[in-house]
Amino acid sequence: MAEHRLDLERRQRLGLVEAVWGEHKSAEQIIAIARDFQAAGELCLITRVDGAKAGAVRAAIPEVEHHQQARCLTLGAMPTPTTPAVGLLCGGSSDLTVLAEAELALHCHGISAKRFADVGVAGLHRLLKVLPQLEPLPVLIACAGMEGALATVLAGLVPQPVIAVPVSVGYGVSAGGQAALSGMLASCAPGLVVVNIDNGYGAAMAALRMLRGA
Repeated sequence: MAEHRLDLERRQRLGLVEAVWGEHKSAEQIIAIARDFQAAGELCLITRVDGAKAGAVRAAIPEVEHHQQARCLTLGAMPTPTTPAVGLLCGGSSDLTVLAEAELALHCHGISAKRFADVGVAGLHRLLKVLPQLEPLPVLIACAGMEGALATVLAGLVPQPVIAVPVSVGYGVSAGGQAALSGMLASCAPGLVVVNIDNGYGAAMAALRMLRGA
């Protein structure tokens, strides 16, 4: 009996490519899953894959692409991205892995994004400086660790939907992203949407639903 059952109808049902969680799967399991996607002619996106595991997968299936910063693998033809429709903001370079996961997930759906890195509120002038560049982007994703204030400040400055991603970065009481998550959930900025800790993929899918709904 197969150890996995792919949701190959997800694109037809929801308009979303199935993403496979790779962190707790062996290289052999990932290889089997990727080959099933390949046989079905469906784009394969596998998240949370470290370098050693990615190397083992690529040795078995050379066509697999390793997106190192995003810690993801893809297999299959990627759609041509649109003009940028999502703004991706992060507090600092430590948040870039989560931002890159969101960026890649959007790319898998033909959605282009524009990065605004290192605009955390410790230097508020950096965020204020990029506000004019955010105006044409219909949806924004804000990734931040520490206390997670970036999302609240951003949602208080711009009219677009803002999706907040708490990141597991910070000293002591940051508690692996718990402080950022609590701060974002308790935000006084009305309408701020919050996803789980480090869930760049989930933020990207929320943005995709918003864009399609609009």
